[in-house]
Amino acid sequence: MSRTRLARWATPLLSALIVLGIAAPAAAATFEQKVAVVTSFTQDSLSSYNSWLSARNNQGAWADYDLDWSTDLCSSSPDNPLGFDFKLSCARHDFGYRNNKRLGIFTSTVKARVDLAFYNDLKRKCATYNWAVRPACYSLAWTYYEAVKNFGSLAAVSQADLDKAAKMKADALAKTSSRAQR
Repeated sequence: MSRTRLARWATPLLSALIVLGIAAPAAAATFEQKVAVVTSFTQDSLSSYNSWLSARNNQGAWADYDLDWSTDLCSSSPDNPLGFDFKLSCARHDFGYRNNKRLGIFTSTVKARVDLAFYNDLKRKCATYNWAVRPACYSLAWTYYEAVKNFGSLAAVSQADLDKAAKMKADALAKTSSRAQR
């Protein structure tokens, strides 16, 4: 194989190996590396959410980080209120609280960031539903966010909050149904 041909083949391969080496979790993670990973997985962005979800789906690759992947989902509040699937948003929120506490870095600033990421995860989920029922989903997202922001727990979500969103959803569906019948 000619030197030029080898260089054309080896350069992309070497680049890929370097990227994989940087992107892959390191063995025996240091405290600083753990903080960096937990912080990156709990940012208020879709890319942070996607990175967390990828890691969650491949937890073995992150074993050296000793991450707490346990979750009670949305605690005592419904995981799927009115059919809106909030499970993954709640799981990432649990991840943020548990791992920042485990590392001893759970400050009011960190809590606010994790709570805001939770709210925006919920809103991104709501955006996947039909436009007619989105307002009800957004209302529940706000309620769930306020519960964790003010009380640190979803246990503060009341039945009245759920009933209000259920009425919004039913009214929206009734309107779209009556429009379709015309």
